[in-house]
Amino acid sequence: MGTRFMCTVESPIHDNIKQTIVEASETDTVHIFRTLHNTARVFKNKVSQEVVRLERRPGGAKFEDVRELVSGQRGRLVYENGDKDYGVWSAGICIGLIKDIPTCQDLLDSIEREAEDVIGGMAKLVVPRAKL
Repeated sequence: MGTRFMCTVESPIHDNIKQTIVEASETDTVHIFRTLHNTARVFKNKVSQEVVRLERRPGGAKFEDVRELVSGQRGRLVYENGDKDYGVWSAGICIGLIKDIPTCQDLLDSIEREAEDVIGGMAKLVVPRAKL
């Protein structure tokens, strides 16, 4: 849900990042830090792909090898300057399902409505038992 709420009107991140999320598919994320046993899913960009490349070297990578690339300060600036390739930034696989930038209220109303539809449809799945 974090990625979904990043892409709302009220979210304080740069509009370029919101638009990047809307245009992304489910294949636009990547795992980093696997060799460091601290896996994180992030948006697939130049920086995250370089981290993955370093981790795939024979012998893997040490944190010192990727420290500058994955700096939290660098990642935070992505949300401020709108440059999707400036640093690593978190993104869930649900990114491929996000196709709009609603208000938080509209998003919550939609989630509630969809949940009610699913729950309401479940009653049709109940098969009455025969009483002997």
